[in-house]
Amino acid sequence: MEFGPGESQRLFDDALRGALAGRVTPESRRAAAAAGGDAALWQALCELGLAGVLVPEAQGGSGLGMMDAALAAEALGHAAASTPFLGSGVMAPLALRLLGGAAQQEEFLPRLVAGEMRVAIAFAALTGTTGTCDLRLRGERLSGRVTGALDAADATHLMVALPGGEALALLAADAPGVALVPRRSVDRLRPLADLAFESAPVAILPGDARRVLDAARVALAAETLGAAQSMLDGAVAYAGQRRQFGRPIASFQAVKHACAEMAAALEPCRALVWYAAHAQDAPEPEARMLAAQAKAHLDEVGREVARGATEVYGGMGFTELLGLPFWFKRIMANRQLLGGPERCRDDAALAQGMS
Repeated sequence: MEFGPGESQRLFDDALRGALAGRVTPESRRAAAAAGGDAALWQALCELGLAGVLVPEAQGGSGLGMMDAALAAEALGHAAASTPFLGSGVMAPLALRLLGGAAQQEEFLPRLVAGEMRVAIAFAALTGTTGTCDLRLRGERLSGRVTGALDAADATHLMVALPGGEALALLAADAPGVALVPRRSVDRLRPLADLAFESAPVAILPGDARRVLDAARVALAAETLGAAQSMLDGAVAYAGQRRQFGRPIASFQAVKHACAEMAAALEPCRALVWYAAHAQDAPEPEARMLAAQAKAHLDEVGREVARGATEVYGGMGFTELLGLPFWFKRIMANRQLLGGPERCRDDAALAQGMS
């Protein structure tokens, strides 16, 4: 039995990568980093249907699954694209599908598909990340603070995980009692923000929010996979062009071994991410464990590939001239988002009944 993307998924992947290749350039990345995002790119991708991958056809989406979302995330990571796909293309649609009422789905899902609604995500209450998470819900009013909200640039709405993971709060970013302060992060292509609430009115999405977290961790793992593969491909190509002592550095045994070791470490990760994505749709009993293990493993492998690929370029690898820091910082930031590898392994152990 062959397990992997089907023909339609490969076509989808090729089309998305082609669209990204035509729009994401070194200049556009630098502009997005300076501006805190690339709204025009996201709108163009929404017109191609990217925001509706996980949205049912009844609400204007494609009605696809996490395998398709993982392929999209991998392509976005490969291009180091500045998009809010994690929040507005994965977490928000899935949360509304799993936890939202019919009226909420009809109101919000079509707006997500069209790109009219962009959602900043604050899941610190579930992931144990560093920073502040002091939230208090009284009726349908939220107070407190939470730091490190994802995809905050141009957000029209906020989605906040409440302590305990038993519900999500959804509210407009310009609602009374809401303060959003941009926060500088390692990855300038993925803006963060700190949120403060003072009796802000919210809509409650009741239910277990951890399935949304599981899917998001798979998407992050896929994105790291794409970014690491891009860095490895670039390092191999550079080694074939860069000449030293009269011959390409790719002919030196040390460089050959370094690239081979990176490729050998990265290749099995693809099957792990695919299976973890597949498990989210079933959902398989081990879906939570697989999501946590996939992210933890890609966090570790991605960091090593990013380091090794940068070393192949020598001192040039650390400069903005080649653009490598965009991928390097994406991998480093993804490592900490929604729980670092240590936290993910703890969650995987709990999912298997280990204390």
